[in-house]
Amino acid sequence: MPNAPAGPPSRRLPGALAAEVLRVLGEAATALTPAEVRDRLDPSGTLSYSTVVTTLTRLHDKHLATRVRDGRAYRYSATADPSALTAWRMGKLLESEPDRASVLTRFVSALAEDDEQLLRGLLDKLDD
Repeated sequence: MPNAPAGPPSRRLPGALAAEVLRVLGEAATALTPAEVRDRLDPSGTLSYSTVVTTLTRLHDKHLATRVRDGRAYRYSATADPSALTAWRMGKLLESEPDRASVLTRFVSALAEDDEQLLRGLLDKLDD
């Protein structure tokens, strides 16, 4: 009797595909079409072309990627690395809160000690 599947196929965490797409764009020597991005992300072809197009469009809308028309398609290039995507998300979340001081206080107090020291050092550099 064949083994039963262990469960549903694993899903990416929210935002993971966008970060992977930015990484692929950043590693490319030239601008890529959605098909080229898909092929680099998933050579097996199980990743949907439309999913890649949607992700690229959203990255473009967030100014994290540029695009130029190439025939009927666009070619995309990264304007930032995946860390910029995380920073963009953090900024959007903070913008939605009326009491930013409380949010930032809770955020910093929840950081691991090493991360808090890193943040303090980064802020000190900005003051210089």
